[in-house]
Parts: sequence; structure tokens; C-alpha cells
Amino acid sequence: MKKWTHPQDFIAVIAGIYAFLAPIWTTTIGKATTTMVVLGILTAAIGAVELFRPDMLPAEGAMALLGVLFIISPWVMSFSGTHPMAWTAWIVGAVTLVIGAADLQITRSHRGAATTT
Repeated sequence: MKKWTHPQDFIAVIAGIYAFLAPIWTTTIGKATTTMVVLGILTAAIGAVELFRPDMLPAEGAMALLGVLFIISPWVMSFSGTHPMAWTAWIVGAVTLVIGAADLQITRSHRGAATTT
């Protein structure tokens, strides 16, 4: 698969960077900060890998999984009461989950086209 075949991964990189930097301007607590920084770095890194080396790893499933982790993290890490950071996690999680699902669909259609050719 060629580079740049998943342009939606730019959005994943931006969402990951936003999550990583959100503790700077968002009301937060220690657990929330750590969670957002770690998940943000992973999201941005996997998005960048998927942009530059889409054949390197099955990152689509990982991206969708990160979206789910963002969504459940306010409850699991007990920062759902910190509303600004919880909403950031939910929104970034929804965006990441949609991108991961779209990547899975694109990859499946590319693989299907490759096997029929």
C-alpha cells in the first residue's frame, strides 16, 4: 500500500496532539493528565505510522481501540467528575473511533480489490 492512502489519519494525528496538549489549557487532575498524554502520544504516533508506512502494522484496529480507550477512560481512571477533561476524552475518543472504523473499511476494500485483481 502506498504512502498517504489514508488521509483521514491526519485528523488522528491532530486529535492525538490535541489530547496530548489538552492538560495545558483544560482543568485536570493527575490521572486525567497522565491518561490524556499517554493516549494522545499513542494516537498521534499510530496516525503518523499509518500515513507514512500504511503496510507496516495493522494500525486500523489499534486506532479504533484507542478511540474506545479514550471514551471509557474518564470512568475507568475516575476523572468523569472533571468535566472539561472528560469531555475532551469523549470527543477525541469519538473522533478516533470513527477514524479507526473508516481505516478498517478502507483497508478491507483495498485488500478485496487486491485479491480480485
